[in-house]
Amino acid sequence: MRKEYDFSRSEKNPHARRLKKQVTIRLDSDTLAYFKRLADEAALPYQTLINMYLRDCAARRKQLRLEWRPSSS
Repeated sequence: MRKEYDFSRSEKNPHARRLKKQVTIRLDSDTLAYFKRLADEAALPYQTLINMYLRDCAARRKQLRLEWRPSSS
């Protein structure tokens, strides 16, 4: 190893924007159990499997069908 390095001509990592960001989300326990089971079958960490699923949804521009029922008052 050198004592000093010259970083004057260094460039930012072009892949840095693709790095993963840690977030906290709340999932129903049955939803989490479902993804953990699938992850075990695929020999993957469940967080990786959830990320893969969400990436696929985003790539396909999958839309949720949300229907709000009027409250009965």
